[in-house]
Amino acid sequence: MDAFIPFAAIAASALFILSLMWMSHPSTARRGVRAGEIGMAIAIVGALVQHEVVDYHLIIIAMIAGCAVGIPMALLMPMTAIPQRTAMSHAFGALAVGLIGAAEFYKHAQPQFAGGFVLWALMFEMLLGFLTCTASVVAFGKLQEILPTRAIVFPGQRIVNGLVALATVAVAATLALDPTQTYLFPVFVGLALLFGVLLVIPIGGADMPTVIALLNSYAGLAASAMGFALGNKLLIVAGALDGASGFILALVMCKAMNRSFANVMFGGFGAVAASSAGGKDDRVVRSASAEEAALQMENASSVVVIPGYGMAVSQAQHKVSELYQALTKKGVDVKFAIHPVAGRMPGHMNVLLAEANVPYEQLVELDDINPDMPQTDIALIIGANDTINPSARDDPGSAIAGMPIIEADRARSVFIIKRSMNAGFAGIDNPIYYNANTQMLFGDAKDMVGAIAKELSGGGSGH
Repeated sequence: MDAFIPFAAIAASALFILSLMWMSHPSTARRGVRAGEIGMAIAIVGALVQHEVVDYHLIIIAMIAGCAVGIPMALLMPMTAIPQRTAMSHAFGALAVGLIGAAEFYKHAQPQFAGGFVLWALMFEMLLGFLTCTASVVAFGKLQEILPTRAIVFPGQRIVNGLVALATVAVAATLALDPTQTYLFPVFVGLALLFGVLLVIPIGGADMPTVIALLNSYAGLAASAMGFALGNKLLIVAGALDGASGFILALVMCKAMNRSFANVMFGGFGAVAASSAGGKDDRVVRSASAEEAALQMENASSVVVIPGYGMAVSQAQHKVSELYQALTKKGVDVKFAIHPVAGRMPGHMNVLLAEANVPYEQLVELDDINPDMPQTDIALIIGANDTINPSARDDPGSAIAGMPIIEADRARSVFIIKRSMNAGFAGIDNPIYYNANTQMLFGDAKDMVGAIAKELSGGGSGH
């Protein structure tokens, strides 16, 4: 058994690395998921057979409780709610890290440990763990729209945030230098939890993909720090992989939005912003029916479908797949333009379309699709707003100025499926709605796409 424990750590670490590598491409993603699952199973077994574990009763109870929550979440939660589930997973994991750190702190709350490496590592991992927990809960509330999805701002917010952060670090340092002052520990935990809330409430919905990636990074770094505190090499490796991959993904998201980390975390982006365009009453909105859209699409040579969160909310991905098949049968070239931050988490649209068996080869990234947009006959926008907003390109005063967009407005004709004329998640009006080549298809995305697909499948003039 003594030989098995280091073997388990090495095997699990290797499988975690292979899992990340394989999940970087759709053709090997399933293999990557399996590698990660097997690696975690080996890691759990390796932890349970260690000599320090002398009683399995509480462990078994905890495992049963975890399975009772986790299995229904995995089986019953729809794909559209994956961002919310991801946020709650971060919250649970970070809380576990924080609570383990608390137990270890009280074990080391003795003078001989004062100022030692273990205490500094514990304070760091608990700070990240507790603030990630509440930050993830707030992110869940915003994603589920229990909390306002717009940025929540108040006067002097940055000063308050800075003071809370400084107070948290000061108390943490005091406890690391003198752990016998245990009366300060609840204060530290409370400040860390409060800082997590303050960190996320000023972040608007348009930045939520970056927030999810960043919270994933925080949770990983907390776990890695806990590994240093406990002397657990596997935790160090697994946490570092999680933290590094989440950080890189957050960088990719920021690049996709042409924004810096500081802007995302402290900019209060997402507050309702007025458009610099002319008054809405002076602009004309043109609407069309599913029949009219189907007629134009079957006579088109090329259609680019641009999905957004509206497709996820209405669970329209399977109807979108039907539409793709109907158009393809008529000889129409159909591609899907995927913006890196479409939806509420990285890769959200890719996951939904893969679930509906849309060929991955038809998914085209922003940089590759934009040069083709002027030659595209029809751009069909399904519940996307901010990622196709030309204000980012044309209006230097816009809150999203400089953010790369899918240039749908440059297609010959544009159809936009939308429930209403309300602004997108960033709270910014979109001038594409009023363009002469744009027609609005008002209604639920699933119903509207289904109606168009039905019209195409039911006959017509042919392509």
